[in-house]
Amino acid sequence: MILDNESAKKTAELLLQINAIKLEPENPFTWASGWKSPIYCDNRISLSYPSIRNYLREEIAKQVEQLYGKPDVIAGVATGAIGIGILVAEALGLPFIYVRPQPKSHGRQNQIEGHLEKGQTVVVIEDLISTGKSSLNAVNALTDSGAKVKGMIAIFSYGFEIAEANFEEKNVELHTLSNYETLLDIASESGYIKESMVQTLLEWKVNPQAWK
Repeated sequence: MILDNESAKKTAELLLQINAIKLEPENPFTWASGWKSPIYCDNRISLSYPSIRNYLREEIAKQVEQLYGKPDVIAGVATGAIGIGILVAEALGLPFIYVRPQPKSHGRQNQIEGHLEKGQTVVVIEDLISTGKSSLNAVNALTDSGAKVKGMIAIFSYGFEIAEANFEEKNVELHTLSNYETLLDIASESGYIKESMVQTLLEWKVNPQAWK
């Protein structure tokens, strides 16, 4: 869910500006899953641009407070959201932890890195939502450790139906700064993509597995 339409537009504009998001329907990317995709998103690039990372930090921090007040802890999902998660925690003056995809195979075999006590409230920060499985895996790890997850805020979402279904099934509230529909609007208005490409890009979102 988008909380602030103006913030969503600005976020999409900035991510396109620094090529954190690329749209190339005529020369699609191949994801690790094997899916062909006209879009590639790497929001970690924003960390290299101080003014943009500060904008994302302030917008996410503002939404955390607006939606959830002050949680006890901010958690980032490794590895993509560690950087932005730390920035948000710093902005809010809160402790920070991060969650690995799975426990380490050595040492203390931690999946959650940092200090977390049972019963503490947590807001999870994510950089990108595709199917939502890895994000919800982090939520499961936190709840299994006794934390109370209040919700998740991500920079960007593709808006797949499967992701919406996965979050609904786990009863996890998700908000994002921006999303695919907003991105296409901004990309079309700015001339980043041709009008003729919009329909192709919309078709991909409906059935990404079978696209191309």
